Amino acid sequence: MAIIWINIWDVQSGNKMKGLINRYFNIESFITTIKGTNMNLGIPQCKNYWRWGHTTFLCRIQKAKYVKCNGPHKSEYHCQFAWYCKANKKTNSLKLETKKGELCPYSFKCSNCQGEHQVDSNTCPFWKHHFNWDWYHKK
Repeated sequence: MAIIWINIWDVQSGNKMKGLINRYFNIESFITTIKGTNMNLGIPQCKNYWRWGHTTFLCRIQKAKYVKCNGPHKSEYHCQFAWYCKANKKTNSLKLETKKGELCPYSFKCSNCQGEHQVDSNTCPFWKHHFNWDWYHKK
């Protein structure tokens, strides 16, 4: 069994959605039915800036931030751009450079709650309250 969620961008009357509900279609040799569900009215988290309260589509920040360190780079470029993962030849630091393809060994604080986890972690208080608009507005 599998559940697939599909967001349907529709007109206000919902005519497209109404035309799809309870219709059958095939996926390879399987026959499935389209069922309706309530809208998810949770607080969105931007996957570009990693802050709560807006979607990536509506984000005004031009540069992406890395989910782990919140640095101004995408995850695939972390070891190239993050100062703590690059070896600095000008200092006598014992810190070793993170090798290409390895995960960053350093831990960082969440930019939303300042906790010891990544900004997309389900241990974050913001994630735990992502359906509670009253809690979010108080923060």
